[in-house]
Amino acid sequence: MRRVFNQLSENPKYSKAFEWVKLVTMTGSAQILIQVISLVSGILVIRMLQPEEYALYTLANTLLGTMSILADGGISTGVMAHGGKVWQDRKELGIVMATGMDLRRKFAVGSLLVSVPILLYLLMHHNASWLMATLIILSLIPTFFMALSGTLLQIAPKLRQDIAPLQKNQVLMNIMRLALLMLTIFVFPWAFVAILAGGLPQIWGNINLRKISSPYADWHQPPDPQIRKDILKLVKRLLPMGIYTCLSSQITIWLISIFGTTRGIAQLGALDRLSMVISFITIMFGTVILPRFSRLANDRGLLLRRFLQIQGGLVVLGIFIVLASWIFSSQILMVLGPNYMGLNREVVLKMIIACLAIIAASTFSLFTSRGWAINPFISIPVSIGSTILGIIFLDVSSVGGVLVMNIMIEVIQVAMYTTYSLIKIYRVNG
Repeated sequence: MRRVFNQLSENPKYSKAFEWVKLVTMTGSAQILIQVISLVSGILVIRMLQPEEYALYTLANTLLGTMSILADGGISTGVMAHGGKVWQDRKELGIVMATGMDLRRKFAVGSLLVSVPILLYLLMHHNASWLMATLIILSLIPTFFMALSGTLLQIAPKLRQDIAPLQKNQVLMNIMRLALLMLTIFVFPWAFVAILAGGLPQIWGNINLRKISSPYADWHQPPDPQIRKDILKLVKRLLPMGIYTCLSSQITIWLISIFGTTRGIAQLGALDRLSMVISFITIMFGTVILPRFSRLANDRGLLLRRFLQIQGGLVVLGIFIVLASWIFSSQILMVLGPNYMGLNREVVLKMIIACLAIIAASTFSLFTSRGWAINPFISIPVSIGSTILGIIFLDVSSVGGVLVMNIMIEVIQVAMYTTYSLIKIYRVNG
């Protein structure tokens, strides 16, 4: 048996298949472990925090996502696109990475100035004291800066497909988060403590990521003005959509926080935590699929074939996940505890949203990794129009209503991004 396996693995026809199986198995097993640890951490926070406190925690994490999108603005996409052209040259890749990091720091300051007042208002609107609101904001800032650096530090090893060290780093970071959470949350069941426990291990993780990426990118290189100009050109096209994404990606939380109740925020936050279980798909996609698609030659037939294969796989996976959540909805809710029982329909709706969001985000990543950027004067009006229709015709003060509206928005996003990708692929020569 071993001899047969060795012969097959050495055969050019099968060696690539074995390589893919090995890569997906390694990445998938690590991500399953990471998601299990993250799920345990998330459930611990849900059960230990009172619904009112968990609502504040949810608002803070929602704004963290908004801050991250604003601070990126398409920079990481530009770095990936440029890095895909020079990924074998340590010096040139280092220049690209240094330029991206320099831009990211400047964008981060602007993001803080915009997002912090909004978070302060929402926290106070939902009855947080001045002391608690201040502590939550202060705990969010180091988490924000560390998360931003981490996304760029991963690009070089991803382009070289050096996956094992990245997976090990993520596993260790999540173990540290869980350990820190268990040491603090039982004694101090407050939102800002949970945020700090989740963010501080990223400092160690980023130090390790720099060591992992250093063989592939020379971090001592200075930023390059021309590369900065090229990245900013892409940012100008992606940033408007990023700003809209700040509003649309968490539209359910925004609407409930304005029109609904504090308890509704907690319920949506708990459902979001459940849907994060399948976020390993996005991580695996960004680690295994996206860099390879970015590196493909400008061959129309090859690009179309790979694009359709990826889309088909994501659709089949999404159908399986939704069916499983429908069958086991009661068992899933038992994990959240008695404060969240009875949300069976909402669990299924949330999983549909999560799967559609994965397909939309993956499609968006595919075409931007090729340096393509959809015109924001097309994408934003379409997206805003679908949101307005949902607000007019659906009850956005209820959890179920905002979830149905989000499904409609995500369907339109998937259709728009898929159509744009196919148009760009058909315009490729050859």
